[in-house]
Amino acid sequence: MDNAVSMDESPDVPRVATGESSLDRAVRVLEAFTPDRPELGVTEVARRAGLHVATASRIVARLADHGLLERTPDRRVRIGVRMWELAARASPTRSLRDAAMPYLEDLHAVVGHHAQLAVRDGDDVLFVERLSARDAVVNFSRIAGRLPVHVSSSGVVLLAHAPAEVQERVLARPLERLTAATVSSPAQLRALLAQVRRQGWALLPGFVHADATGVAVPVRDGLGEVVAALSVIVPNDDRAASAVPVLLAAARGIGRSLPVVARP
Repeated sequence: MDNAVSMDESPDVPRVATGESSLDRAVRVLEAFTPDRPELGVTEVARRAGLHVATASRIVARLADHGLLERTPDRRVRIGVRMWELAARASPTRSLRDAAMPYLEDLHAVVGHHAQLAVRDGDDVLFVERLSARDAVVNFSRIAGRLPVHVSSSGVVLLAHAPAEVQERVLARPLERLTAATVSSPAQLRALLAQVRRQGWALLPGFVHADATGVAVPVRDGLGEVVAALSVIVPNDDRAASAVPVLLAAARGIGRSLPVVARP
């Protein structure tokens, strides 16, 4: 019997001479797509994934066969509906988003501009949901988009309540600046995290864009653990702080709506 196996037939994925598996390469192809670049040509997929065009073309074809990618009429490639279906089935953020939506909608109706729900993923903040208004202030975040955890109000709230080892890892690395206001030194960031823990919210004017202020609060589950951040992006003026009480009330409502999951 032929003992050869393919990527989707066995967990023992054959590895190429470089030590990289077919699965590793497929993940790199999928990661080439971003909210800013949802459709790509195969050559661009190859460049962004760091693969030869022929290799990228084969992987794209296999992923398209499974519905994880799909081709557009102009022969470009985008994430397929099948990928969304699989992600939605058991996403750890689904129950969080479902619990948050009524409160997020109310928050958006009161504050306007942008209302957002985010979680921490490693050293990034990942935006799970965002509601926006037509004439809202500029906002660089996107649903399923990421930012470094130290640059946004949501990220700073989540980092302030992250395990100590996560905080120290972020503090030890170079801190990217998006604007002149973005915190850029470990001492500044450490002081900011302490302030956020002490006062219970973050208000960061001009950290991501000079014209916008991010205001964020933690969302706690039934056991008191911070599981998300709720934020608004509003104009950079002296009215931004008025969003704090509304955010705190909405975050409490979300927390009460979350299922209580016992931890070991």
